[in-house]
Amino acid sequence: MRNLHNFLFAFLFIISFKVFSQGSPNYDGGMKVNLNADGKKYFRIISWAQVQATYTDQVAENASKTSFNLRRARIIMYTQLNSKFLILTHFGLNSLNASNMSSNGNGEASQLFFHDVWVQYQIANNHTVGAGLHYFNGISRLNNQSTLNFLTLDNNRQSWATFGLSEQFGRHIGVFFKGSFGKLQYRLAINDAVVNGLDSRIPVNNGSAVYSGARLLGTKDAGKTFAGYFDYHFLDQESNFLPFKVGSYLGEKRIFNVGFGFFAHPKGSVLSDASGNLKGENVSIFALDAFYDAPLSDEGSAITAYAVYQNNNYGQNYLFSAYGTGSMMYTHVGYTFAGDKSKTRFQPYVSFANNSYDATQDNRNILGIGANAYFSGHNSKLTLEYHREKFGVTSLNTLTLQAMIYL
Repeated sequence: MRNLHNFLFAFLFIISFKVFSQGSPNYDGGMKVNLNADGKKYFRIISWAQVQATYTDQVAENASKTSFNLRRARIIMYTQLNSKFLILTHFGLNSLNASNMSSNGNGEASQLFFHDVWVQYQIANNHTVGAGLHYFNGISRLNNQSTLNFLTLDNNRQSWATFGLSEQFGRHIGVFFKGSFGKLQYRLAINDAVVNGLDSRIPVNNGSAVYSGARLLGTKDAGKTFAGYFDYHFLDQESNFLPFKVGSYLGEKRIFNVGFGFFAHPKGSVLSDASGNLKGENVSIFALDAFYDAPLSDEGSAITAYAVYQNNNYGQNYLFSAYGTGSMMYTHVGYTFAGDKSKTRFQPYVSFANNSYDATQDNRNILGIGANAYFSGHNSKLTLEYHREKFGVTSLNTLTLQAMIYL
């Protein structure tokens, strides 16, 4: 434990020095370049990196319990010719570490790829249509979560409910519609389902479902997915200019939203009968959630809270990796201490998830306890989190320190 303490202290000191040397209390819109006098024609670039040091208690006998991880390195650029047209590109890499690096940098984990590429057109005031590789997802707020401003260290993994199963890294290729009717915001999408998803298993006769309908049945029967999310904004209105939902406003807004979302993939999963004949099963997921973020005092204290109930139907007795037919309840809450916004501020938080599965009597319970240190809002922060995950007889405890800067 003393070695762990020394390791974390040294890492904290090094990263804190760099953060203070690069952070700015006045972000002022970031890197935006106006292309005409009134600023309606422009392009903007957002760049960020998240670096982690992790201690894990359950590792192989010959493996180190401490490791480093480049969790995300991303760049977004979007541009508008005028208020009606927008094109966005988003590329980068994720979770690069000693286990998946390559000696000459040409390994799969080292390669940049496009996370998003879409175009959109405003068809009426507050209503837009777009197409491409996009992040206008359904189901819940967390399935549309930005990676720039988490309250917790990272997103609740099971909330990215179709990750790699029907799409690529949380994104589908298709057509989306987004907009608002007064205080009600909406996003809807019709997409193609990925053929080569993470679930590459072959169905066992009289066994459980496999999420590979597009691969095993063909795209004519199982090639389309449908998604939507609707949230009503009781207090301040959030922007829906981009699809990425904010995790914590640190009390800069007064937000209370209630949302409902869904995802449907007809014949997305496959069952095999006793004779080996394949049959498609419909995948359907829906969720109800609520988000609250508000200041508690004039001195800067604030609360952030979120809760969601999600019902998951991936097919009969489906269980694969983090996903399974059943239900999920998740919540997190954080408190931002009062303080000068130009100086370091602290935000402790706690999160808890309970996942139940039809295929087993064991529940997956996940507890997170952590704190954020903000040096320049979300633009420069440190996060320290203890994470405990228990599923049946298996339990995993990790302690992670993450440094993030985005410009």
